[in-house]
Amino acid sequence: MTRYFYDSYAVLAYLSDRPSYRPYFEENDGVLTKLNLMEIYYKLLPVHGARATRRALYTFSKYLMDFGLNDIEGSMKLRSKLKSDGLDVSYADALGYYLASKMNVKFLTGDRVFRVLPNVEFQA
Repeated sequence: MTRYFYDSYAVLAYLSDRPSYRPYFEENDGVLTKLNLMEIYYKLLPVHGARATRRALYTFSKYLMDFGLNDIEGSMKLRSKLKSDGLDVSYADALGYYLASKMNVKFLTGDRVFRVLPNVEFQA
């Protein structure tokens, strides 16, 4: 079993029943942060309503990991470097990508900005 950092994009793709994402969630394991859950909740709420969105929130909370002040500092330095390289990533994505590298796991996403970066499992 392989472990991944689940970007919000990946979770939303899985919940949208995109077949290429199934093995990552059904045959493997992963982690994400509360920031990812916030993004997921925000995207699902207007489409699926509060009840279904809350179920998704609790379902994916089993993957939660925490992060500390050093992770905030490291991820924002990384975000700044990526931005200077012409890659605009969100705070949550910078943190997730940083944590994936720190944990030596692949960052699972379909976000095209990450396609050119190392340590990424990219699924269109």
